[in-house]
Amino acid sequence: MLQLSAFADEIGPNLDDQIATCVANGVSHFELRGVAGKNVMDFDDALRAEIKSKLAANGLGVISIGSPIGKVAIDQPWPAHFDRFKRAVDIAEYFGAPFVRVFSYYPAGGEGKGPIDPIGDEVIDRFKQKCAYLAGRPVTLVHENEKGIFGDTGARCRTLMAGVDSPKLRTAFDFANFVQVHEDPLANWELLKPYTVHIHIKDARMSDGHVVPPGEGDGQIGPILADAYAGGYRGFVTMEPHLKVAGHSHGETGPELFGVAVRALRKLCADRGIAVAGA
Repeated sequence: MLQLSAFADEIGPNLDDQIATCVANGVSHFELRGVAGKNVMDFDDALRAEIKSKLAANGLGVISIGSPIGKVAIDQPWPAHFDRFKRAVDIAEYFGAPFVRVFSYYPAGGEGKGPIDPIGDEVIDRFKQKCAYLAGRPVTLVHENEKGIFGDTGARCRTLMAGVDSPKLRTAFDFANFVQVHEDPLANWELLKPYTVHIHIKDARMSDGHVVPPGEGDGQIGPILADAYAGGYRGFVTMEPHLKVAGHSHGETGPELFGVAVRALRKLCADRGIAVAGA
């Protein structure tokens, strides 16, 4: 069966609220991104220890570190960014998370400041360095397709995967993010299926990009999950509903709408014979 995880900071900043809402909705793992208004990359030792202890006490784990690594312009200094990447890996190991979510860089100057295709070689080189660093470590990078970065389209995501050609780099498939760049998620699923080991649950309408509960938009979540399940996918699907705020670097949903999103996903899966844990 599929396993449920969540960007629990969408529920709210308070750790206890995040935990309670996840437990109530049958979510077993965090995709750890934010607590107490702080990004996972900026947790101090005391906060990290508190999170680890409380998650364990409630039978929860961490499937992925929801890092912002790679969500910067390609002309930002590489050594400092690479050091920050190493910190993300250390955090993943501390929490026992097998994945670190990453992005594939904006063009020089930032999002929308120039053409994307010319940065491809540099992006691939950086990812090769990251994957080399991960040799012998129990962490895999999962690249999320995102508007404005190199890997915003299915074709460039495929170029990145093939160019790096490492088992340490796989895909985290995001339905809504493809819709919001006017790409067909179903067509991109066919391109990226061989590389996909993680899935983000967020849906949107093609007409205006508005984020909606799973199954109510044009993300083709039902058909894609059915195909993934039929093909043997038994990994995690991470709730990232964005139902209150769909911001540039964060989303907000709140506990009530989070429950709405989980129930919508469960119904969508039940209608297609897909078993989901925690029902």
